[in-house]
Amino acid sequence: MIEITAGDGIDLRGRSAPGFIAVEGPIGVGKTTLANRLAGTFNYDVLLEDPQENPFLERFYQNPRQTALATQLFFLFQRAQKIQDMRQQDIFEPVRVADFLIDKDPLFARVNLDSDEYQLYNKVYGQLTIDAPTPDLVIYLQASVDRLQERIQQRGLPAERHIDREYLETLNEVYSEFFLYYDAAPLLIINANELDLSDNDRDYRQLVDYLLDVRSGRHYFNPTFFG
Repeated sequence: MIEITAGDGIDLRGRSAPGFIAVEGPIGVGKTTLANRLAGTFNYDVLLEDPQENPFLERFYQNPRQTALATQLFFLFQRAQKIQDMRQQDIFEPVRVADFLIDKDPLFARVNLDSDEYQLYNKVYGQLTIDAPTPDLVIYLQASVDRLQERIQQRGLPAERHIDREYLETLNEVYSEFFLYYDAAPLLIINANELDLSDNDRDYRQLVDYLLDVRSGRHYFNPTFFG
């Protein structure tokens, strides 16, 4: 834990924040938005995925079977490289927030690859992620498929135009299953369906106040409970 005096107009003197935070959830749920805002609040470096750099992604959404393996391996190598870069800088005091958790990478592989491809992927994954650090806090953002579709349409990324409802439903299911059993780090599960962490300062301040008290175990943040 790290003593902080935060930005974003939030005075957190005397309170401590997790040194390494990973934000996770399905496509369109707001991972990158939250990661960037937390990084600004805590004056952290931010570690972000770069889906726009994946040359196979748009073709994957158009024809998943044809380019699933190439798409998945590209993301795996990209995430592993980012983690390696972070370790080389100073893993003992990471002071980072990331919009991905490397542990969940096999979820997409399991959904999109056939058995032979999945076996190959697992061999590569096992070699690349042996030294991946464990976050001090994992934040899992949840939202309904309707809300995910709405947010995907709003941001209008060309590569995401072909994402269908069935695929989002499958992702929600595998994410829920994964985090049902996840216990490698303290876990904060957030109902992001009606939560505006980008423009609503009240929502965001309540979340920051809540997460600073998370030290271990599983916790839930549902904005409907806060009036």
